[in-house]
Amino acid sequence: MTLPEGSSREERLTFEKWHEDNRKVRSIILASMTNEIQKQYDRLEDVPSIMLHLKDVSAVPDRHIRYAATKAFFGTKITEGSSVHSHGVKMLSFVEKLEDFKAGLNNDTYIDVILQSLPPSYDPFIVNYNMNGLEKSIHELINMLVQYEATTHKTEPAVLVGEASTSKAKARVPDAGRGRRARERPSQPLLAPEVLLLLPRKGRAKGRLGFLSGQRQMMSACIAKERGIGRVSTTPLQPRYVCGGD
Repeated sequence: MTLPEGSSREERLTFEKWHEDNRKVRSIILASMTNEIQKQYDRLEDVPSIMLHLKDVSAVPDRHIRYAATKAFFGTKITEGSSVHSHGVKMLSFVEKLEDFKAGLNNDTYIDVILQSLPPSYDPFIVNYNMNGLEKSIHELINMLVQYEATTHKTEPAVLVGEASTSKAKARVPDAGRGRRARERPSQPLLAPEVLLLLPRKGRAKGRLGFLSGQRQMMSACIAKERGIGRVSTTPLQPRYVCGGD
């Protein structure tokens, strides 16, 4: 590369400075290559030509990167006992990468894949989330999962402590036992209403699941009545299942 005739002094100084910088950078690039690769690029005089050729040879197509990100996103699962927060952050990074490459997935698909990546202990959360028709962003879903994890891990030990105490021990020191269990019971965190809605319910189920449970109980009562197995009393809150012949 040479300067045209009639160039000014300033242009010559600029060219000489560029030529010197180009020589230094080119030497560094060639020194980092093996002897065989150096022979391929030694004929190129300027650094931009070397970099352009390297990009064409070694660049990874966007389609391959998108495929790898999609495979990792759909294949990632969390094991029991692992941090759901770390898992959520990892899944969120996959989502952001897929969005950068315009994978064409919508928010509902992202939510479904994240829910499917959870272990069996989160099945009550998943069922209630879908049955209540909640529509949350990925960030909101991760926050709900973190609160759910903290709540279930804190409430289960308290229930086990209560069940482990015997009725005989309660009869001897009822007041002291209740006071001790009250002191041992951990404080409950403040939860969003959506998380409270998704926690496993105690006692009678409500909503659609409760209706199905009530229907199941009434059908069992009818079968017992037809077979003459004692007298079964059912007082459901839902509409009654009518036995045959009643």
